[in-house]
Amino acid sequence: MSAMDMFWTAPPVTRTITAAAAVTSVLVYTGILNAGYIVFIPYKIFKLWLPELWRLPTSFLLTSPKLGMLLDPYFLFTYGKALEVGSARFTNPADFLVFIVFVCSVISILAGLWLSSFVFLQPLILALAYLYAQENPEQQMTFYIVTFRVKFLPYCMLLMTLVMDSPTSAMNQATGLVAAHLYDFLTRIWPAFGRGSNPIKTPQVLQRWFDSAPGAPRTTTHGTAFQARPSAGQAQPAARASTGGWTSGFSGNSWGGRGPGHRLGGD
Repeated sequence: MSAMDMFWTAPPVTRTITAAAAVTSVLVYTGILNAGYIVFIPYKIFKLWLPELWRLPTSFLLTSPKLGMLLDPYFLFTYGKALEVGSARFTNPADFLVFIVFVCSVISILAGLWLSSFVFLQPLILALAYLYAQENPEQQMTFYIVTFRVKFLPYCMLLMTLVMDSPTSAMNQATGLVAAHLYDFLTRIWPAFGRGSNPIKTPQVLQRWFDSAPGAPRTTTHGTAFQARPSAGQAQPAARASTGGWTSGFSGNSWGGRGPGHRLGGD
């Protein structure tokens, strides 16, 4: 499989963000693009005349320098893909995109407006790692040379930033943990234990945008799946039940609509 094939079979939201971060960082660190045009500067974003609104997403696309140009996209892709294709809470990529937009909004408020930070990729990676840890708390993993359970991953990442960088950088990164925990609270903890409703809904227009056309490939945790094309004269079902993640072709009642079949050799 070629590199382009691997790219296009990766989950759509994760591959787009990772590619954008890699390209943006290469342009900045090679001097082709001035970082001053993409970082979070409130008075340039919220001005009345020609607000520079592109800074809202681009402030999440700049990696750390040197080795960070490799490690940051790696962690971004690893935890993003694990959630987008492996988490039952995201029934399709549109749900994962809403999660990204929500945590990025919270990070922009906390890190950008409160802490006066300029770039937010590290908080976003920590937000992905935190939710990944909530999904797989008892799984064993190795972080650099230390082996521990995944539920401690976000705090190890924060500790590494504190030791290798500065308390200011650790505080900036910690906003991602706050944002991801707020999302987890509103979408899982509050509806399950507080008897409330989930206030974060995925717009129908996004769900339709990510719906696969008949015959289109879709990446799953088990490989690449293809949505079946309806036969001539056969109507497509009006709705499709799904109890698991969008990756599973065997979730819900996917086998329930099949006919009784015929015995081999019979009529």
